[in-house]
Amino acid sequence: MAETLELILAEREELTPYVTRFVLRSPTGATLPGYSAGAHLTLTTPSGEKRSYSLVEAGEQQPTEYTVCVRREDQGRGGSLSMHRHARIGDTLTVSGPHNSFGLEPARRYLLIAGGIGVTPIRSMANELRRNEDAIVDVVYLSRSRDDTAFAEEFEQSGAVVHHSAVQGRFDLWPLLAEPDEDTRVYCCGPQPLIDDLLALTMHWRPSRVHVEDFAGVDALGGRQVPFQAVWEPTGEQITVPAGRSLLHTLRDHGIRVPSSCESGTCGSCRIRLISGEADHRDLVLTEDERSRYMMPCVSRAAGPEVSVAPDGFEDPPH
Repeated sequence: MAETLELILAEREELTPYVTRFVLRSPTGATLPGYSAGAHLTLTTPSGEKRSYSLVEAGEQQPTEYTVCVRREDQGRGGSLSMHRHARIGDTLTVSGPHNSFGLEPARRYLLIAGGIGVTPIRSMANELRRNEDAIVDVVYLSRSRDDTAFAEEFEQSGAVVHHSAVQGRFDLWPLLAEPDEDTRVYCCGPQPLIDDLLALTMHWRPSRVHVEDFAGVDALGGRQVPFQAVWEPTGEQITVPAGRSLLHTLRDHGIRVPSSCESGTCGSCRIRLISGEADHRDLVLTEDERSRYMMPCVSRAAGPEVSVAPDGFEDPPH
């Protein structure tokens, strides 16, 4: 797993009535682990909830600070509210990361599409790509209104298409996507309806050219849902996981306590050992190497009829 750091909240700034910018630095002034555009951190908020937030600045090999933006979600599960209401300059926050599952791949041209707070990784990407004079970068930034658009002036001055649906109506992405281009990569981050629209409009594109990230995390009950068996390795208990329930909640139903926080595949709190069987990984946390040994039961399921799992840190049984 990514390195855990204790960082000081050095700056906070309200960018809009709902979006606040937070800057984190080492208490000793030391440089921090490097990252590339599209990376995110997992913060332990003042309430104890863990939430993942994209880094908004261009990638750096030896950064002196990390900057994230958090949108206040009044109907959320409390992480963003905790950051907005209780995170104060000078506070120490526990940070895990950076981790990147949404990194830039080589291309001649990039079409970057942001929806709402999904602008955070897109801003990082746009600024990183502009260092490369050979890359063609087009940016579309969709929001409801200008008052709720973080970095609005910056994107307007950069030549990006900035569209406000409350005033201008729905933006038509089709003219930008009608002709697939092998020299172009599309990156999109935003709410699920935007992701769904983009995927529908790019069905005729080669899948490897289209990259999406849903900033809300993963729907535990989305995608293909079939029941499967889970064996809790420490006791050998056989557990049937129904089609409409997550592995995490089913383990709890059987009195097995697994730590968790976001329950959307973004924070890594509920990581468990994958002893045998194949997992249908749906999280945004594990690396490709880690996926052979771990799974996130909040969103991931078995790819076959059965998996054998155990607490994080459990040693493989002798063979």
